[in-house]
Amino acid sequence: MAHIVVIGAGLGGLPTAYELRHLLPHQHQITLISDTPQFTFLPSLPWVALGLTALESVQVKLLNRLEPRGIHWVQGRVEGIDPDNRQVVVNQAPLFYDYLVIATGAELDLDAVPGLGPDNGYTQSVCNPHHARLAQQAWQQFLAQPGPLVVGAVPGASCFGPAYEFALLADRELRKRGLRDQVPITFVTPEPYAGHLGIGSMANSANLVTTLMAARGVEVIENTAVTAVEPDQIRLADGRSLPFAYSMLLPAFRGPQFLQDVPGLTDANGFIPVLPTYQHPNYSSIYAVGVIVQLHPPEATPLPVGVPKTGQMTEAMGMAVAHNIAIALGEMSAHPVTPTLEAICFADFGNTGILFLADPVLPDPATGNRRRAIALQGAWVGWAKTAFEQYFLAKMRLGTAVPWLERLALKGVGLSLVEPLAKSSSTDCPYGTPC
Repeated sequence: MAHIVVIGAGLGGLPTAYELRHLLPHQHQITLISDTPQFTFLPSLPWVALGLTALESVQVKLLNRLEPRGIHWVQGRVEGIDPDNRQVVVNQAPLFYDYLVIATGAELDLDAVPGLGPDNGYTQSVCNPHHARLAQQAWQQFLAQPGPLVVGAVPGASCFGPAYEFALLADRELRKRGLRDQVPITFVTPEPYAGHLGIGSMANSANLVTTLMAARGVEVIENTAVTAVEPDQIRLADGRSLPFAYSMLLPAFRGPQFLQDVPGLTDANGFIPVLPTYQHPNYSSIYAVGVIVQLHPPEATPLPVGVPKTGQMTEAMGMAVAHNIAIALGEMSAHPVTPTLEAICFADFGNTGILFLADPVLPDPATGNRRRAIALQGAWVGWAKTAFEQYFLAKMRLGTAVPWLERLALKGVGLSLVEPLAKSSSTDCPYGTPC
């Protein structure tokens, strides 16, 4: 009997635990560790912050849901990992494992910019449920006393979609309330151009985003670093200051400290390097899934930006990891697989939106090209995002990772979550790193 421990019950950890349970006989024990009692569908947090949906409506409570499905649940905070002895310390007690899946998500690097963040600074974020709730409370106060609005991201940020959503959804809400003429909106981003999204070469995304921003009267400041935030103004590297009454700035990410404390486990920023199997290069019993995975940007940019890890990419990583662990345990006779890292992103802007499709997110290292890069605009994007939100929440309630229906739908549009990996590739360079 093997014991597989999964750390994190988010977009990566919970589906991975479900898929492991689906693939492995019940003689193998699966334990899911989470420091929160519920799963949250993070892509909906911009809606939560603007009061467009309730936080509880995009959450699934884990209590009494996992144990009946054969997954042992431990609520607590991981304090340390000992890879040599294969144990995790949670709630000050050791927990031994045969395989460990790290799907923690990332911490917010709020210390990188003075004054950043809602807890010890002056800006809001939509990166976790706690911050979304604080942002919603601040938004209600802002509506009572409107003023300049600044939205965007700081250098090192890696998922820009929520910032674009927040800026354009805020514009829509302010217009509906008759307040837009009292609120100048500025969008500031370290991207070399609006619509770069941390990956570049995304078809006509730059033109669509720029046109929308201009049509909505949003001033865009590109390729610019936020250096400090004061109570009522944002300092930029070029010497300018942006006054604000409300600001939502996405921070950079970093790995949790308990991962960084393990010698050789992470890079300098706390992200975990992985082989194409999503095993750690030095610890074969450790796998990683989601935002915590180290992926190198496909192109150099004047200011640092990270590679986004969308929900679809994260789900693909989890499916690959579950498949490869099942092979390692002798429960499957198949080649190892690797995630395709194809990504579909629905960005809702209220009465319109943009669907971004990158196939794959990381271009072919030899040609520098993707198979497909698509950006499509329309009112249907918001409806599609709502439908996917409800579908994903239903999966998490039912204990299903990727049912045949979803696999068939992806195949119908020429996408897949995983692909077979040549046997010789399983020990190649860490993923996304040129050999």
